[in-house]
Amino acid sequence: MATIAVLGTLDTKGREHAFVAERIRGRGHRALLIDVGTGAEPAVKPDVSRTEVAAAGGIDLAALVARGDRGECVVGMAEVAPRLLERLVADGTIQGVISLGGGGGTAIASAAMRPLPIGFPKLIVSTLASGNTAHYVGTSDIVMMPAVVDVQGLNRISRTILSRAAGAICGMVEADVATGEGKPLIVASMFGNTTKCIEAAIPLLEQAGYEVLVFHATGTGGRAMEALIASGLVAGVLDVTTTELADELVGGVLSAGPERLDAAAKHGVPAIVAPGCLDMVNFGEQASLPKQFADRRLYVHNPQVTLMRTTPAECAELGRLVATKLNASRAPVTVLMPRRGISVISAAGGPFHDPEADTALFSALETSLRPDIPRTSLDCDINDPAFARACVEALLANIRQHANAP
Repeated sequence: MATIAVLGTLDTKGREHAFVAERIRGRGHRALLIDVGTGAEPAVKPDVSRTEVAAAGGIDLAALVARGDRGECVVGMAEVAPRLLERLVADGTIQGVISLGGGGGTAIASAAMRPLPIGFPKLIVSTLASGNTAHYVGTSDIVMMPAVVDVQGLNRISRTILSRAAGAICGMVEADVATGEGKPLIVASMFGNTTKCIEAAIPLLEQAGYEVLVFHATGTGGRAMEALIASGLVAGVLDVTTTELADELVGGVLSAGPERLDAAAKHGVPAIVAPGCLDMVNFGEQASLPKQFADRRLYVHNPQVTLMRTTPAECAELGRLVATKLNASRAPVTVLMPRRGISVISAAGGPFHDPEADTALFSALETSLRPDIPRTSLDCDINDPAFARACVEALLANIRQHANAP
């Protein structure tokens, strides 16, 4: 029997959360009703009151409510609810969490769930689940389920959705999880244009005793990888696809934010870095391309994705940016540069083949790096098996050097 937290604004959505709690109990689990409402008195009796939630985060709820600003109240609860849930997870009180909400409830619930460990069951039934949920989910594994109708009252539609949601969270806590053999982890970044490199590297790393987690460099993937590196669970970083930095610099749609490439340097994790796919900036369908880029060199990757070639000036700036980030490294890091192409389409004969731009990138990167950071040029493209082997050998050497450091 597991205990599942049922967290929500019980003043406005008490009946609905109580319905879910009842369904959870019907499946043989315990339900812990947690009130994060800040308006009228809760419609049902909570197991954890809003005052207790506020106290867990050290805020004066009465003073907050007295100011009469609903937005401020939502922000306040979004700040304290994570502390309560983290404590309940850490001490083993709960094994899963579910919430129902509109805008305010979803904001509070998602803020409370995002810091919880990857793999911990977390589900939100939300009126916002069919839109852009990136700012709610972040780099977590929150499951968002569309409410279809508003979370307001119980009717034939809402009863169906909420019953299925209760069944889903119960199924999540009941599921056996195969976590593997506990091998040390290496994270790797990949794009379609660097897939062959990673495919060649993975078996070599596995033979060396590591488990490899691959992240798709689409913005969210880069942020998730950085978060995992920062968590302290990673033994090494195979960052051969730094393309998200180009989107951040030029204004593409797949930026991972300005912190991309910072975590390994900041937290002292051994790494190798390559300028993979810095030849391209990502946009949506061609009609969505910003007007200022209309005359640039473009490549239609598919009907939904248009790639734009980075210029020599942009490449030089990207080289300096990568070097600046790596210069902060506290653990061994090596830079590898594939001189014959940094993506499938920048190799000789490809639509983004541009030796001038590549030279600007490599030159700025080499001259801006700290003198003690090794940099290696290879006479091949990034997807050549020889490049993958060189990356793996450099990474394993860096891991050994880090392990033997005083």
